[in-house]
Amino acid sequence: MKVLEFISIDAWTIIFQICNLLILLLLVRKFLWKRVMAVLEARQNEIDGIYDAAGKDRREAAQMKEEYTARMGNAREEADRLVRNAMDTAHNRGDAILKEAQTEAAHIKQKAERDIDQEKRKAYSELMGEISGMAADIAGRMVEREINAEDHRELVEEFIKSAGEAS
Repeated sequence: MKVLEFISIDAWTIIFQICNLLILLLLVRKFLWKRVMAVLEARQNEIDGIYDAAGKDRREAAQMKEEYTARMGNAREEADRLVRNAMDTAHNRGDAILKEAQTEAAHIKQKAERDIDQEKRKAYSELMGEISGMAADIAGRMVEREINAEDHRELVEEFIKSAGEAS
């Protein structure tokens, strides 16, 4: 029968085991349950806070990305506007310089034409003065002597030579 005692089930042992378990559960609930639950709740709150912070950071990052994209778009538009303004200014300045150069060239041309005209008149006046002087000289020579056809021809040739040398 000794084998049977080793496997036997005693009712009082089961009752004491159940009572021990209930006492142990009451003690754990009384002294440890609140602390364990407080630690678990604190841990859960910490995890929720981390998730909330991550979500907030993600939203801020998305907002910053949108702002960055908008700023880059504005910067591109501003750069394009500045380039257009610079090109317009350069074009206008180039047109102004060209117009000024054309005006100055026209003034220089007019002055040159006036100077040429004045030099022509001066040369014409000098030539007329020399021709008048030569004609007076020839007339004086003709008066000094009697001119025949041969002398007349010689005087005309001499006049033509001296007129050619003077011009």
